[in-house]
Amino acid sequence: MITRDSISKTRRWVVKIGSALLTAEGRGLDRQALGGWVDQMADWLEQGNELVLVSSGAVAEGMCRMGWDQRPETLHELQAAAAIGQMGLVQAWESCFQRRGRHTAQVLVTHDDLSDRRRYLNARSTLQTLLSLGVVPVVNENDVVANEELRFGDNDTLAALVANLIEADLLILLTDQNGLFDADPRTSPDARLIEHARVDDTRLDSFAGNSRGTLGSGGMRTKLRAARLAARSGTATIITSGKDGDALRGITEGKPLGTLLVPTQEPDAARKRWLAAQLQAHGRLILDSGAVNKLRNSGSSLLSVGVTAVDGQFSRGEMVVCVDQKGNEVARGLVNYSSDEARQITGEPSRNFEQILGYMDEEELIHRDNLVVL
Repeated sequence: MITRDSISKTRRWVVKIGSALLTAEGRGLDRQALGGWVDQMADWLEQGNELVLVSSGAVAEGMCRMGWDQRPETLHELQAAAAIGQMGLVQAWESCFQRRGRHTAQVLVTHDDLSDRRRYLNARSTLQTLLSLGVVPVVNENDVVANEELRFGDNDTLAALVANLIEADLLILLTDQNGLFDADPRTSPDARLIEHARVDDTRLDSFAGNSRGTLGSGGMRTKLRAARLAARSGTATIITSGKDGDALRGITEGKPLGTLLVPTQEPDAARKRWLAAQLQAHGRLILDSGAVNKLRNSGSSLLSVGVTAVDGQFSRGEMVVCVDQKGNEVARGLVNYSSDEARQITGEPSRNFEQILGYMDEEELIHRDNLVVL
């Protein structure tokens, strides 16, 4: 379980920076502020760590470019502002990170991308690859194509889902508020900062209130909801102010900044529980005794060479059940190949995939990160 003292030992972060911290009071992007954040992120990355950045500011930058004083209210105007501002936002992050010798990658997603299993796995594989290359993914919602019903609605939620996607150790929500208080500090001088709490503590709901900024779309309620979403994969969350511009460095040094919300389960247990209980199985893989033993005793991935037969119809990324020769359920997980492809490579080593299928997407039929042994 993550504590203040152990935060420095975390290795994979998702950092979400709110509009108020990236814009010059509504006058477009504050490039000096961006540079300060990049220096802190680059310092942390140079210690061998990994980071995904979820950046607000596109709408605010678009408003500035168009000369708009008020945040648009209609969806199509918001989407237009985001599309216009996204150009400047990406350019600004790219130039700042290049100054520190880091490449960035723009990643635009919609709700559909993270709810459809195939697209979920594609997004996950892409982000994992970018991280392994030392590239900083800059994630934002694909506002141009997302419709009102399927929008994330705020970047806090998006950041939490990205944390689930890459199994982050820590989600950091940087905002213009010092954290979660037991009362509204703007109206209650005796309001007390909640420095540490379990994310499932029901008292937090009454504390969150309905605060909301003028440039961003989220408030403390959305941040609490995001922390609970992130906790599904065992990710802890820090909600803290970025007004002093040095918050990330303070977090790495273990300073008691903001509110630390910790999950109730360790990361592996949380993810395995989600895999085991939350998804409907679409087919079966029948395993030989060697594959069964490896899954149960070695914690390894499932290779196609250990599969003797495939039942049912399924697509890449869907849940399948793994059974032994007697039909007893051994494991379940998210499969990397469709049922038709799995039948073709059954019993075959991964080196033969390209010859059989014409390509090789993954070496494993089910990667151990997407597999739970029952």
